[in-house]
Amino acid sequence: MILKYGLLLLFLFHSQEQEKMILADFSDESAINTWYVVNDDVMGGRSDATLKQQDNYMIFKGEISLDNNGGFSSIRSDFKARDISSYSTVVIELKGDGKTYQFRAKTSRYDRQSYVSYVETNGEWQTISINLADLYPVFRGYRMRMANFDGKLLEEIGILFGNKKAEAFELQIKSIILK
Repeated sequence: MILKYGLLLLFLFHSQEQEKMILADFSDESAINTWYVVNDDVMGGRSDATLKQQDNYMIFKGEISLDNNGGFSSIRSDFKARDISSYSTVVIELKGDGKTYQFRAKTSRYDRQSYVSYVETNGEWQTISINLADLYPVFRGYRMRMANFDGKLLEEIGILFGNKKAEAFELQIKSIILK
């Protein structure tokens, strides 16, 4: 009887582990290698940011400049398109600086629009859950008249900081997981 319940618990635990997709786990030092910075200098701005690995998390930090119509910095990771239709939530473990960031997703890295949700940080380690169906389309800061994220394919994720202020920022991320 005990063996039977033990096997059932092991099966349930294993099933729960398979019910998630790890998009980024920075306890693995090589995970940072798939990420890159995109600043407003692609449009003439002067913001600057860096990425680095520390302990079991990635640090995204920099300085936003409003010079030359700048005002944002972002990080991105793109990968071969993944079928995510069996997942409904993205879960991010992070520690921010009390500022607001954007989580961004794309069904194709070539899409003009990103699907966005704002993430409020509080200066402590947080676990943020975002319903994929709530991600809405944005292009160059403007909401588009399109349907929200359909949750079928995912080819790029990112984090963007920019709130129309010249200021420093720092965000630490441990993991990004789909459930």
